[in-house]
Amino acid sequence: MKIQDEFTTFTVALIPVAMAVNIAVGQLVALLKLPVYLDCIGTLLVGFACGPFAGAVTGGLSNVAWGLFSPSALPFFPVAAWIGFAAGFCARWGLADTWWKAALSGVVVAVTTPFVATPIVVFVYGGVEGSGASLITAVLVKSGIKVTSAAFYKNLMVEPLDKVPTALVAFALIRSLPDRMLARLPRFSA
Repeated sequence: MKIQDEFTTFTVALIPVAMAVNIAVGQLVALLKLPVYLDCIGTLLVGFACGPFAGAVTGGLSNVAWGLFSPSALPFFPVAAWIGFAAGFCARWGLADTWWKAALSGVVVAVTTPFVATPIVVFVYGGVEGSGASLITAVLVKSGIKVTSAAFYKNLMVEPLDKVPTALVAFALIRSLPDRMLARLPRFSA
């Protein structure tokens, strides 16, 4: 599939809806200071249903838009773009066709995301970005682990707890769509 094939009219209409879901859920989780993020349900949905580039655009634009009223989200736009890109490639490889494959996609996204997120957390925020999960980083640093390693380990611990349920929710949302709507999504069109 070519990049332009991912961006059908339906995909272009779906992206702002997915962005709104990302921002609304992300704001709620941040407000509650939960140790997970859950701010990429829409990104994974678009990645799974439309492809890696549409997923990357959804994730990146979500964080840019979110950054307009929550500036701490803006530096993480490359992370959100990576999540959408990785989810789209997982779907291309058939890792979004059943619930357990969607969970496996969540694991793939979770173990690759720290490589993108950790440098941002360390260089922009000094290792502690203000989420509930930052407590893990603080404990690791207090135990003698360097900040970069502590932030990376925290991400490796937290990301699977976040991305696997998120991938399952995205999978469930896609599967709940009627066949006529599924047929309009690039990955499901004939």
